[in-house]
Amino acid sequence: MILRKLGRQAGHRKALFRNIVTALFANERIETTEVKAKEVRALAEKMITLAKRGDLHARRQVAEVVTDPAVVQKLFDTIAQRYADRNGGYTRILKIGPRRGDAAPMVLLELVK
Repeated sequence: MILRKLGRQAGHRKALFRNIVTALFANERIETTEVKAKEVRALAEKMITLAKRGDLHARRQVAEVVTDPAVVQKLFDTIAQRYADRNGGYTRILKIGPRRGDAAPMVLLELVK
């Protein structure tokens, strides 16, 4: 499902996405570049959909991506319950302007309340 390589090798890119998704579920809002947010959004939405299923196989699939067991617990207990009646669109991307230094377009990636 990864479309953009982001100038990284496959292992580094996979680790980057896993870390961003874990931070997103831990904090429910993160600041990142627009390109990274667009790539991570699909992965985060898939993890929430798996958490809504709630069975053991889904928990193991989520644990392959989310690096912190406490965050996996939070995802299944609170975040999945919040979106029980929602069929998608769990994340929102808000543009906040260019980053000072390299002018990369920055965004807030957050979970919809």
